[in-house]
Amino acid sequence: MTVRNLSPQQMFIDLVKDHVPEYRFTGRSKGEFASWKRRAFPKVMATLGDFPDKVLARPELLAEWEEKGLRRQRWIIDVQQHISATLLVNYPLDMKRGEKRPAILCCHGHGPYGKEPVMGNNSSEALRDDIAAHAYNYGQVMAQQGFVTYAIDWIGFGERNDNQKPNHYHMTGRDWCNLYYLHATMLGMTSISINVMHGIAATDAVTEMPGVDGSRLGVMGLSGGGTMTLWMALCDKRFKAAEIICYSDLWAAFGIRDLNYCGMQVAPGLFKLMDLPDVQGLIAPRPLLIGIGAHDACFKVDTAMRCFRQVEKIYRAAGAGDKLELDLHPGAHGWGGNKSEAFFKRHLKYSRKDHAGD
Repeated sequence: MTVRNLSPQQMFIDLVKDHVPEYRFTGRSKGEFASWKRRAFPKVMATLGDFPDKVLARPELLAEWEEKGLRRQRWIIDVQQHISATLLVNYPLDMKRGEKRPAILCCHGHGPYGKEPVMGNNSSEALRDDIAAHAYNYGQVMAQQGFVTYAIDWIGFGERNDNQKPNHYHMTGRDWCNLYYLHATMLGMTSISINVMHGIAATDAVTEMPGVDGSRLGVMGLSGGGTMTLWMALCDKRFKAAEIICYSDLWAAFGIRDLNYCGMQVAPGLFKLMDLPDVQGLIAPRPLLIGIGAHDACFKVDTAMRCFRQVEKIYRAAGAGDKLELDLHPGAHGWGGNKSEAFFKRHLKYSRKDHAGD
């Protein structure tokens, strides 16, 4: 008797077993890299769909205070027609009048509190637990090390989650991250294209602020924030260096097999064109630091390292092997932070001594 399968999930697992993406990089030379990137890049960008039109940010300062060696600011800005975002900015207190520092966009991942723990908000037990679980306050730590840092909520998170006040669109058992993705695709966009444009709007606003050198910008993020780090770096060449934390793996493993992805990470048809390491390789030759947790339960270390080795091949072919670094740390799904300071100081050309903080 023929064995039949009634599981759609098993069908997808079987479909990707022998799948070879159309633009998998197999070259070795600079010329092959340049040709591959020239052909593949526009195809990959097209999977994001349409981008929202740019609007004037019209920044309004809501609050400013000093805490933990930092001057913290909370702004509200317009990021797209019909929607705004709260923007958090951390400045080191030791900045001199007229001085300009490099700035780092700190992307949050998939969690209820959005940008808040990333930028160092530990005002509740839940926020403190979130920070402790993932070493999640890199937006605070990097500012204490001398950089200006900034962050917004991506749609579906923090203050821009419709389950939160004042919106109260309660949807029990539904993830707004996925619902917004469905809304976006109906309009020819994706959550990624919307979030990228919002990140660009935040960057536009920050680079107009005193103390920020708009020619020295970096971007970093954990998990879903690693997703956004990847796409911000690809879509906005102002970012001179990027750190992708715990978002290195193979789509067949973390996506199809483990179901470890959501609407904020999906570009329709992308896996037909490229697997994740090749998408990361499109950042080359710009500097890239990849963080992998040896005990990460979300992005398993075996396939995460296979991802890194493919990125490494791409960077070597691009003649930029020295621009790629790995922070393989002995932790779980979180920021290792072992190389971040030195990496961004080197590539954003910031040579001041460390600025200690609490």
